[in-house]
Amino acid sequence: MTENISLGMPQLPAPAYPAEVRDRLTEDAKAIIARYPDSRSALLPMLHLVQAEEGHVTRTGMAFCAETLGLTTAEVTAVATFYTMYRRKPSGDYQVGVCTNTLCAVMGGDAIFEELKAHLGVGNNETTDDGSITLEHIECNAACDFAPVVMVNWEFFDNQTPASAKKMVDDLRAGRTVEPTRGAPLCTFKETARILAGFPDERPGAVEATGGAGPASLVGLRLAKGEQSNHRIVHPRGETSGQEGE
Repeated sequence: MTENISLGMPQLPAPAYPAEVRDRLTEDAKAIIARYPDSRSALLPMLHLVQAEEGHVTRTGMAFCAETLGLTTAEVTAVATFYTMYRRKPSGDYQVGVCTNTLCAVMGGDAIFEELKAHLGVGNNETTDDGSITLEHIECNAACDFAPVVMVNWEFFDNQTPASAKKMVDDLRAGRTVEPTRGAPLCTFKETARILAGFPDERPGAVEATGGAGPASLVGLRLAKGEQSNHRIVHPRGETSGQEGE
């Protein structure tokens, strides 16, 4: 018996940006391309640029990148689908990423992720009905000293618990000010994408805000350099965690 297979209609070309949007993006693209000796090297920030326009990388955005950089849409699509920082569908104002890699998982990351899914009523890489929060699990936030770690639009929220994470997303949805534990103050995902495209963050104090590695990482760095360490490693929750110089 032969199965009937419908191949469907070919996908129509992506619609163009409105003229005023295209003109604005073209000027921004010129500034990005000027940073590189080869225009195709500008593709990653260009994808952030078009993501800042609509909150995700659309077919229109990819076509704009391809045309502007002299690439094929297949080349642009290959890059846009490889990196998880580029969203392929509409997403929330705040991307909440819960680290579920080994250390964060055993320290409570798995529990945080499961409780946030239930609390928000969404699954992995899904967005709340009000369009405010997109939840996803992340393999590593590169902040093991502060496990379990949650990131919101790539800003750190360290030493989280299910209760603190639920309060944080509730505050975001209610429009209340939420401060990362270190790093720059929060902005929306579209604003974050424009910053990642290489344009300056002009918010007062945002550039000066910063955050460093935890004590354990810095002690390890000093030991690797052959320096003697007399620091006691202290667990982020206030519990001592070892001998002097560990």
